[in-house]
Amino acid sequence: MLDSIRILIHGLKDWMVHFAFTPYGDWALFGIAFAESSFFPIPPDVLLMALAVANPQSAIWYAAVCTAGSVLGGCFGFGLGKWGGQPVLRWLYRFKLFNREKIALVEDYYQRYDVWAVGAAGLTPLPYKVFTITAGLFNLNFPRFLLASLLSRALRFFAVGALFYFFGKQIQAFIDEYLGMLSIAFCVLLIGGFWVIKIMGKRAHQNKQANSQNSVLEDQG
Repeated sequence: MLDSIRILIHGLKDWMVHFAFTPYGDWALFGIAFAESSFFPIPPDVLLMALAVANPQSAIWYAAVCTAGSVLGGCFGFGLGKWGGQPVLRWLYRFKLFNREKIALVEDYYQRYDVWAVGAAGLTPLPYKVFTITAGLFNLNFPRFLLASLLSRALRFFAVGALFYFFGKQIQAFIDEYLGMLSIAFCVLLIGGFWVIKIMGKRAHQNKQANSQNSVLEDQG
């Protein structure tokens, strides 16, 4: 199973990176960033880095393209959750993209941090797509969701773009040598994010069940 996942990730990574050597790399970056915000498994940072390595002077432009695609993709995910609702959730359950533990954890995050939970997911290895879809499902305030998404994704991608733009010549040799390893690291972080969601989600789900049982006992008492 792990070998199959590893082969799939490597295949997707190589497919993404090849766009950096085509005339339509920025369009591919936009599309992948859009898709990653709702269903695609690999972070767009992989292609963003490859494009920035090939052309450091355009790194800021690539960061802007990546941010725009990601935020619009997040809006699409929000719409899926808001208007698709339970049918979308059942489809995600069926293909094991979500489970009840993940939903319990995300709901707990929203109760604590509101839309800024989306901002945290946009900056960290936590799966951003989980939060965009559930933000719509739980009917969060859309303007605040949009602001949190824009700030977090812009900060993440423009940090990468600025690094290559200002220090491209100094770090290009290093990145050329280790781009594959960095790409794999992003994939590992992604898988790690889903693992964290799974473990913490189980705890949140158990706590929710325990609280419900306590409430029933108090009512009976």
